[in-house]
Amino acid sequence: MDQIDPRRLIPRTNDLLALPAVREARSRLSESVVRDLVRDIQAQARRGDIAPAQVEPALLAAVTSRRATTLRPVLNATGVIVHTNLGRAPLSAAAVDALVAASGYVDVELNLADGRRSRRGAGARAALLSACPAAEDALVVNNGAAALVLATTALASGREVVVSRGELVEIGAGFRLPDLIESTGAVLREVGTTNRTHLRDYAEAVGPATGCILKVHPSNFRVDGFTSAVGLGELSSLAAANGLPLVADLGSGLLAPDPHLPDEPDVATALASGADVVIASGDKLLGGPQAGLLLGRKEIIERLSRHPLARAVRADKLSLAALEATVAGEAPPVVQALHADVAELRRRTERLARELGAPVVAHEGRVGGGGAPGFALPGWALRLPEGLAGLLRAGDPAVLPRVHNGSCLLDLRCVPEGDDDRILTAVRRALAALEATGAGAAG
Repeated sequence: MDQIDPRRLIPRTNDLLALPAVREARSRLSESVVRDLVRDIQAQARRGDIAPAQVEPALLAAVTSRRATTLRPVLNATGVIVHTNLGRAPLSAAAVDALVAASGYVDVELNLADGRRSRRGAGARAALLSACPAAEDALVVNNGAAALVLATTALASGREVVVSRGELVEIGAGFRLPDLIESTGAVLREVGTTNRTHLRDYAEAVGPATGCILKVHPSNFRVDGFTSAVGLGELSSLAAANGLPLVADLGSGLLAPDPHLPDEPDVATALASGADVVIASGDKLLGGPQAGLLLGRKEIIERLSRHPLARAVRADKLSLAALEATVAGEAPPVVQALHADVAELRRRTERLARELGAPVVAHEGRVGGGGAPGFALPGWALRLPEGLAGLLRAGDPAVLPRVHNGSCLLDLRCVPEGDDDRILTAVRRALAALEATGAGAAG
């Protein structure tokens, strides 16, 4: 008797789509996503990776776990507050509520009182000006790089941007400030050297072709030793004497001085020192959504807002809503983590250590995201076997630890206290999985 080809036993597409769990999935997922799941599992059976009898349970498991987004929430146990790979700043509860409220129709460009069109993002602008009275006006765009591109395009396209050679930094993913600026049609006029730039260097470079003077805070590195830089106060006098705008790109996003970070520049101080426009990010030390903030003189900000490029880089309603709530609401998670009580962190860490029988070690956190380079945040970490790291990342909930010197370290600085037990559960599951493989090792 002829043998039956196992592939003929693979359930038909229509039969699989008719399963109750699959019908339920079709109500929350697009038809194409569900059909792709069906085809993928049928293909596994045709290749012999699974038996035909396993197709239905495999599909049920796939549609049950599949969500409309592939992004997964992660518990950040690295001790790095502004973690770029994790989306930088986690939002405050007020910002999350604002996002939800803005997800439908919202008066982002409408005056409900008279039914006329209004200025986009008026609420976010008002919140920024209230939090930073030194600014005459504010403009919000979609990120910090866009803010710099807009400023240099509007002020210096076809002209020169005078900037210190030591401030031409490379930012994340290999993007370099010189490339960003030159893409606007502006010409870079580099002055000084990598480690030393003087006021005379700027003065000698300024001329009829100059569009603006740019001061960049090198937020993701430090140069120590035989160094010299020119402050905003001196540059302001030079710019004013030549009728030029002075642009300061601070990067990290502090609106006002923070005594916890004495060397980190802030918008209010930069404006008081004479900057005409200050650029900062919304999703770093400010603790809000991705956004580029431009604050400064009303005349300059209005000039930037009228430039055609402003339309291309404008912030969407969700970012504007979250930004306003971040500035006007309670302290966001970034600020809370930055100012976390070290004794309280130790208490929380020692509680988990007792439950797990693991040691507690001193651990230095970091600001991250290009903020306060080299600045250590004293704290504590739970030390576990290095082999747990991958299991924790792949677990549910996903936990991102720090792997250092052959250990898996869990720092609770960026973990809300309400999630401590979730960390505990995740570690126990990972330990059980590690023991099951026979790969356990001492921490």
